[in-house]
Amino acid sequence: MSCVSAAHVAAAADPERFDVVPVGIDLDGRWMLAESAAAALEAGHAPGGDPPARLDPTGPGWDPLSSLAALAGAAGPPVVFPVVHGPLGEDGTLQGLLELADVPYVGAGVLGSALAMDKLVAKEVLAHHGIPQARHRGLHADRLADPGSDGHRALLDDLLTDLGPTVFVKPANLGSSVGVSRAVDAASLDAALATAASYDEWVVVEEAVEGREIEFAVLGDRSPQVSGPGEIRPGDEFYSYADKYETDEAELVIDPELPPDVSVGFQEMAARSYLALRCTGMARVDFFLADDGRMLLNEVNTIPGFTPISMYPRLWQAAGLSSRALVGRLVDLAMERHARRRRNTRH
Repeated sequence: MSCVSAAHVAAAADPERFDVVPVGIDLDGRWMLAESAAAALEAGHAPGGDPPARLDPTGPGWDPLSSLAALAGAAGPPVVFPVVHGPLGEDGTLQGLLELADVPYVGAGVLGSALAMDKLVAKEVLAHHGIPQARHRGLHADRLADPGSDGHRALLDDLLTDLGPTVFVKPANLGSSVGVSRAVDAASLDAALATAASYDEWVVVEEAVEGREIEFAVLGDRSPQVSGPGEIRPGDEFYSYADKYETDEAELVIDPELPPDVSVGFQEMAARSYLALRCTGMARVDFFLADDGRMLLNEVNTIPGFTPISMYPRLWQAAGLSSRALVGRLVDLAMERHARRRRNTRH
């Protein structure tokens, strides 16, 4: 979850260079200085500590625009490191607020965040750039408004015939595998569509690809660096929310055995996808290596997890870049991008 990643980002920040100000946003959209929550997370993730079952969401109110302006000093504006997964945090909304505040922030800008977050729009952009992907269909929730009708049953049959026999159903605008279901027949597809539509009005249905899940970490702006490969071996039917944040059942393999041409091909596709979606700063790019040999892009994640079991920091550690150095580099990239933006917008 976002707070676990945030705790590890804060712990990795160089205390001789950075003063970390933890800020939280509760479910009602209130911003607050989250020092008590940060202390609980720090204690829970110390050696021998137990992560808290829940966090105290209370704290002094923290208005983002005025508070960010107040933090600016002789050294320049503060740098924001967003670690907020999903809608409003990862889709360009938060990034738009930070643009209005005129402060540097880590990761993709408004456009890159919005493009990568919307799986259907991202697929259209990437297809235009010749990036191979799994077969898929997009549906609006309006198409699902009459369950039990002849038309609805025909839709289920059509999806399974076109993409099946097994498919995955996902909300178009969500992350961390929330709302994702596997469907093998009309009944399970119907339930999966209803689940996905409860999270977003747009739904993605795509073929289930039999094969391996290969991931790469990307760092930089117009000339991005791409890490070596990692492989996810899920503990469940697929790489679920629990696998990502709650259990250690999934196996993350750094530098898995791959033919050199396949690894290089994936790295080239990762860089092309990153640039096509206007990403900056960082992203984790996920692929399928299908049993039939197809190399398919799965998705691009602009705010990847930063927990101890997350692939993004582990891939850079394997490349010789410590978490401390990685956080420092991401902050540097944010400041460089902000300086470019100011030059371009202040004529």
